[in-house]
Amino acid sequence: MRYQMVVFDIAGTTVADPGVVESAFIAALDATGCTVPALAQVRAWMGYAKPEAIGRLLDQPIDSPTVTAAHRDFVARLQDSIARDRRLLPLPAAEATFAQLRAAGLRVVLNTGFCADITTMLLRRLGWDTCIDAWVASDQVAAPRPAPDMIQRLMRQGAIADAGAVVKVGDTPVDILEARAAGVGLCVAVTTGAHSRGELAMHGPDEIIDTLAALPPLLGLPRSA
Repeated sequence: MRYQMVVFDIAGTTVADPGVVESAFIAALDATGCTVPALAQVRAWMGYAKPEAIGRLLDQPIDSPTVTAAHRDFVARLQDSIARDRRLLPLPAAEATFAQLRAAGLRVVLNTGFCADITTMLLRRLGWDTCIDAWVASDQVAAPRPAPDMIQRLMRQGAIADAGAVVKVGDTPVDILEARAAGVGLCVAVTTGAHSRGELAMHGPDEIIDTLAALPPLLGLPRSA
């Protein structure tokens, strides 16, 4: 098989988010006392590292006290939601797709705009420690999306030298930009997140799918359950 590793985003791509992340994010912005942007503006920054998203939306430097406090507030709110709100669940076919890809010899990994603390808590609650091979969060690299650093770190961990052997799957425009920056062999957008097929198509992914069950055929495998 041409591909050796598939890099999946988390919220909106492999984990269903019925507004839980957005609600925590908007509440944290509101708590700063600054004007909270419209929902469409907030969604435009989903997928980015959250301190950067907050800084852009509030038009303040990432290291400003306001952005730092808002991100700390967001992390606390989302951790509370992860602990209490059971709506953050695997998307249909996510776990079956993971299993199918790994059985075919592909490395299954995750990357995310969340920080490591949130990612650890969420993956532990989902019980995904044995479902995936590795993950990396935005605060574990020097430059998060749209830079290729997270994908490149996962490549090093998997001893993969050729980015053409990597598939990137995500639900946001910045996932597509990250994939292009890394030079992956296949960039797949999925419509299960906050962005429509048309919005994703504007950024030129190689493929757009409506369910992760449609991913394996793109790699020469049967459709997953």
